[in-house]
Order: sequence, then structure tokens, then C-alpha cells
Amino acid sequence: MADRRKIFVFGSNLAGRHGLGAALFASRNHGAIYGQGAGLQGDSYAIPTKNHDLKTLPLEVVARYVNVFLAFAGQHPELEFNVTRVGCGLAGYKDNDVGPLFAGAPDNCILPDGWGAKPQEQDEGSK
Repeated sequence: MADRRKIFVFGSNLAGRHGLGAALFASRNHGAIYGQGAGLQGDSYAIPTKNHDLKTLPLEVVARYVNVFLAFAGQHPELEFNVTRVGCGLAGYKDNDVGPLFAGAPDNCILPDGWGAKPQEQDEGSK
């Protein structure tokens, strides 16, 4: 994967206010666009975890955005997606809430440790 363009994947808000955490890093270092809360922008990809009012989105809504991302990643094998712990910072979710949403991620997604496992796989691995 060394020759693929690297994309920084971060949690965002629908207002596109990239003022803190990984979103601020994406804005300063990977071309995240202020005012754009979702999708590819520069060398980054925003997955919304908060709404326009900066309130945490329900996990079911985050899951829909994750599914859109996973489909996009699958359609772009020329890119390498370095996924941060989306939703586990300012949005307040835990790894075991969000990590399973990435189960079945394409091979061009580099996930945080333990992410992408189905809940049963995580439980078995932690015994």
C-alpha cells in the first residue's frame, strides 16, 4: 500500500467546524475544508459524529455515514484510508461502540487496533 495516496479519516460535525481534535489536525495537515462536514476533502475524509449544533449523533446515524465511507473506500482501491478512532473523542463513543461498524472494511482501510471485528469476535478475543 506504500504507493497509494494516503487519506486521513476523521470524525466531524455536520457544520464542518474543524476546530478541535482530529478534525483540527485534518484541517491543518490534510486539506479538510471548513464548512464541509462529510466526505472527501483534500487528503482527508470526514465521517460525521455530531450534528450542525455540535451534539453527538445517535450511533445508528453514525453507522449510516460509516457505511457511505466504506462504500467509497471500496470504490477507490487506489487510495489508502488511515482511519482514526472516529467518534471516540469529542463525540464520546467507546471503541466497542464504533469499531464494529467498520466490520468488512476493504483492505485499503487501516483501522485502529481491534476495530473492524464483529462484536462476537471482540468478545472472544478479550476472554
